[in-house]
Amino acid sequence: MKKTLLAFAVFISTLNTFAQTSDVVDIAISSKDHTTLVAAVKAADLVATLKSKGPFTVFAPTNTAFGNLPKGTLETLLKPESKATLAGILTYHVISGNLDATAVVEAIKKGKGKAVLTTVNGAKLTASLDGKNVILTDAKGGKSTVTATDLKGSNGVVHVIDAVLLP
Repeated sequence: MKKTLLAFAVFISTLNTFAQTSDVVDIAISSKDHTTLVAAVKAADLVATLKSKGPFTVFAPTNTAFGNLPKGTLETLLKPESKATLAGILTYHVISGNLDATAVVEAIKKGKGKAVLTTVNGAKLTASLDGKNVILTDAKGGKSTVTATDLKGSNGVVHVIDAVLLP
């Protein structure tokens, strides 16, 4: 039993050390559910930007979220000639600043049920609550639910979402 507890303590300590020294890109790279996002960030040439000082709040769509885009959309976006469009979509998922889950919920409550967030690309994203779930509504009316929160990195925080947001 003591060995199990010790092993668990070492695992938690390692995880905490990784989170404190890893940036938002490293967090995505370490997730098997975000390989498409990582490929898109690389294709849009945003790795260096998202590894910079920040702080950033990243709403990170999963592989499934990208897979739910209309057929052929992702393949088109990953082409070199679509780099600017892809960068615009990806930067629509990033807020300047460090908004953990508590700050997002507080902003929604302060805004009487919704918080309008300005993304790095300059467009607006609306956060609201559906029960205890944070829902993000994009400029086109598309909705995404935050499914995991507060993956903290050295230059910001990552929240996992279940749909790709479109400016």
